[in-house]
Formats: sequence, C-alpha cells, structure tokens
Amino acid sequence: METYIPREIEKVIVQSSKQFPAVAVTGPRQSGKTTLLRHLFRDSHQFVSFDDPLTRERALTDPKLFLDSYGESVILDEIQYVPELLSYIKIAIDKDRHKTGRFLLTGSQQFHLINELGDSLAGRIALLNLLPFNVTEKQRTEIVNDSFKDTKTYFIHACLQGSFPELVLHPRENTDLWYGSYLQTYLERDVRNLANVGDLRNFQRFVRLLASRCAQILNLTSFANDLGVSVNTIKRWISILEASQMIFLLSPYYRNLGKRIVKSPKVYFLDVGLVCYLTRIRTEEHLLNGPMGGQLFENFVIQEIVKCYYNHGKQTNLFYLRTQNQLEIDLIIEKQYEEIYPIEIKLAKTLSTGMSKPIERFIKLFPSLNVRTGMLISLADEVFPLSANTMALSFDSFLEKLKEFI
Repeated sequence: METYIPREIEKVIVQSSKQFPAVAVTGPRQSGKTTLLRHLFRDSHQFVSFDDPLTRERALTDPKLFLDSYGESVILDEIQYVPELLSYIKIAIDKDRHKTGRFLLTGSQQFHLINELGDSLAGRIALLNLLPFNVTEKQRTEIVNDSFKDTKTYFIHACLQGSFPELVLHPRENTDLWYGSYLQTYLERDVRNLANVGDLRNFQRFVRLLASRCAQILNLTSFANDLGVSVNTIKRWISILEASQMIFLLSPYYRNLGKRIVKSPKVYFLDVGLVCYLTRIRTEEHLLNGPMGGQLFENFVIQEIVKCYYNHGKQTNLFYLRTQNQLEIDLIIEKQYEEIYPIEIKLAKTLSTGMSKPIERFIKLFPSLNVRTGMLISLADEVFPLSANTMALSFDSFLEKLKEFI
C-alpha cells in the first residue's frame, strides 16, 4: 500500500466538515483530491465516483434513491458529471441543516461546477481548492526529502520533475510521457466535452504559446493575431484555463493610483513543470541559463504563494504593479488595514543593492500608501537587509512570513 503524504489543507477541510453540511474540494486533475478525502474520512464516509458511466446513469435515473442508498455520509467524486444531483443534495441537507459534513464533493474542473454549487448550495457548502504538492509536502516524501536543501533545488525539482503527486511519488527520467498524457486527457475530457471547444489543435497551440509567455502581462490582441482567431476566442480560452485551475491571473494593483498603471493581468501556470514540458525545457542548464529562466522562477514563486493561500482556505490578496513610466513591482501582497508589502523576485544567487531600486522608487512615488518593508526573493538562502526598505529573504523564511499575511 502506497504511503500517504499529509497535505497542508487537511486542517481546513476537517474544520469545514464540522461547520458545513457539504464541503467541495476542487482543483486540477491528479492533484490528489480523491486520495485526500478518502484518507481523511475513510472511517466515516462511503465513496462513490462519477467517473464510472454506469454510476452516473444510476444517479441521473433516480437521484433520490441513489443518495438514500449511500446513507448519511458520502464522498461524491467528480460531481461535475452529474450537476443534476445538486438540487437533491440541497433537499437532503435542508431536512437536517444541523448535521455537518454529510456530503464531501470533488471536482476536477470548475467550468460550471462553482456556479452550480453556489446557486444550489449557497450557505450550505464550503468551497476549497487543492493544487499539486507544495514545497513542504514534497519534503515529507522519502523520495525528495534528502535532496531538498535550498531554493535552487526546490525550483529545479518543480520545473523538471513537476509537483503533481504521481510525478513526485513515482519519479521518472522522462516526464514528457506523463505530461503528454495528462494534457491529452485534459483536452479530450474537460476542454472538448465540458467546455465545447471545437478546434483542439488551435487551443493546444494557444496553451503552448501562453506557456512561453508565463509571468508576463496578458496581451489578448497579440495572441489573437499570432493564432489567427478573435480576441473573444482568446478571452474564452483564458477563462477555460483559469476555471480548470491550469493558470492563475495576477491582477494589477490600482487602488488610489488613478490611470497611471497598466490594467491587464499577468498570467502564471499553477504547475511550472507543465510550462517546462510545453516549452521543451528539459535540462538544468537550459532552465537556469536559458532565456526563460527568470520567468520560470517568478512563476514558481507565485504558484507556491497561491498554494499557501488555498491550503489555508483563503482567497488570494495578490497583485502586481506596472506604471506607464515603467516602474514595475513583481508582486504586491495587501494585508488587512491596507498594509502593502512590495516583493521583487530575482533568479540570482548573488544580490546587489540595485535590485531593491523598484521597491525604493515605489515607496517614494506613492507616499500616501501604507507601504511596509519590501522583500526580495532569490536563489540566495540568507536573510539580511538589502537596503533601507528592503529585506532579502530565503524562500523558506519568506513562506513562514507569508503565513502572517493570511
């Protein structure tokens, strides 16, 4: 029997199951949702998967009988295949609103799922997101534990091995076969069947092109021109990728800054290993010294930050800044009381005070904002003041500090 790797989100799921009648865990395919719920509730809940067409047919033919046959507590896996069941779940919940944790749902994508859940089970359900392993979860595995020593090894592993549980627990020399199969399953089962995208070839070309522009500002017109499709088509494709949690859009920070900023989001993939597969980066040399190195490191840092928020059951409060006079801050974290923490992300081992200039300039340009001490995240694993208003942090120390913001 395979060893179970504890997940950071476990505490939030258990707490939610004691507070709400239903809990839904969504996330990309193969992120570990089913394994997680079956482990946490193995003694209390029956399990049923709607991946099985016969099970789906039973649920649709007589929904009430189907739910009754699984008793008071059940895990319903891949609920997006039978959204018709949600109204019957609501009826069952409303018969006894005080009984918590009755229905535990998973969904591999969110094209229609979140709207269905929000409409059908408003006030009755906790909505949580599970992404692939984060750095801490990888450290719990015997396979990578000894080799995980610093930010550089975290980054290289995430890029060349990936973060999906299957790839971490069963490492292989060639991850291309796994990612190729994963992408094909995503295209055929989610994009074609659930999002009604007719031309999968153009969509796949778009995903590859988007990967090459990760950590950059999203230019819809440029993508439309490059692919020969309309801007509205690109918008729809972006929505599909975001809804299925393949990508994360980082919004610009514009509060109180008027028209001086760029307002398009930046785009990041939630598994930088997939980016490397799509852009054919397969060696450490190509990763660290190639033209995409800085983008990939920024993508890696952002994906780990997003995982931290999701694992605490929180919505992200993350932004970036770019003004029309070319001041750019890679990341802004807004804490309560409008405290602003500017962050720069650099693929560098040797740091210089010049790397803190964007943060220092930001503080001078916007004195009315409540800007706190900025941070620089890099491959360096020391913690020290880089300038008057900027601290250089190791990645581990930054993740610890991040928990204070959540």
